[in-house]
Amino acid sequence: MRIAQVAPLFESVPPKYYGGTERIVSYLTEELVRQGHDVTLFASGDSVTRARLVAGCRRSLRLDKHCLDQMAHHVLMLENVCQRLGEFDCAHFHVDYLHYPLSRRARTPQVTTLHGRLDIPDLQPLYAEFRDMPVVSISNSQREPLPGANWQATIYHGLPQDLYAFNAAPGEYLAFLGRISPEKRVDRAIEIAREAGMPLRIAAKVDDVDQDYFDDFVKPLLQHPLIEYVGEIGDGEKQEFLGCAIGLLFPIDWEEPFGLVMIEALACGTPVVAYRRGSVPEVLSDGQTGFIVDDIEGATAAVRRLSGLDRHACRESFERNFTAARMANDYVRVYGTLASARQWKVPA
Repeated sequence: MRIAQVAPLFESVPPKYYGGTERIVSYLTEELVRQGHDVTLFASGDSVTRARLVAGCRRSLRLDKHCLDQMAHHVLMLENVCQRLGEFDCAHFHVDYLHYPLSRRARTPQVTTLHGRLDIPDLQPLYAEFRDMPVVSISNSQREPLPGANWQATIYHGLPQDLYAFNAAPGEYLAFLGRISPEKRVDRAIEIAREAGMPLRIAAKVDDVDQDYFDDFVKPLLQHPLIEYVGEIGDGEKQEFLGCAIGLLFPIDWEEPFGLVMIEALACGTPVVAYRRGSVPEVLSDGQTGFIVDDIEGATAAVRRLSGLDRHACRESFERNFTAARMANDYVRVYGTLASARQWKVPA
């Protein structure tokens, strides 16, 4: 198939550091190319891909200090995409709802993966209007706030099977990986580690919008001797960081749409202790690939039981459920359904 992948421009594809959406776009794009599809990737100019790259800006906007209006670059990219839609059998968007007014007036089959949270009241009237836009959820939990949307499938994220290696002999520390923000609750992770008497290594970015939260609430907690903050890390450092951890802490305080870091840990054979929110029960098998908990007391008890879990079961769950090949196959089925049905209606 001739497929367009349309990525956000905030990060490169794949991202240099943090960037879940752009990382998934990369894994999907490269797997589709590997399977023999003709793929065009619309992304930032510093992206790296075996697909045909069409640059929407010179470099990822988060790293471009000269960029003052990020939306301007996205509008220009979407206009470019829409001018070229006739070249594709299906266009796959990863930019939320920005393209909907253009897409509903085009004749090429299209689908949008919604990567973020949907439990936002402002989205209700938007999706009431754009009921014709085919969308894909990344967990069943994610779609609950918008039952009337035009859902095509739930497709769990996937990683290249050889991206991370299995580690049967971890170290003795807990890991926290991702982003420091109120909903990710690194403060809970610190409390859990302190209660359990186990070292915690924190590898996480701090966005500008969360800097005050970090300075006022998190930074004072980092002084404890069991806690080590290593800052933001890239893909090349995740293997050692996750693979050598006895467990990953995922003590979220929001309805997490998916939680990519959970399957990154499972790929290394590292079990996860996570709060029962959002997609967690869909990703983890309680008592096998980690523990699903409801409070600090339960999390502390779970941490002390991590050594009793079979790390091979974590890796096997990843290989069975969360590979890029499985993800790409699921999307190709959606592309084929949309392309064969030719349901796309152009408003008068």
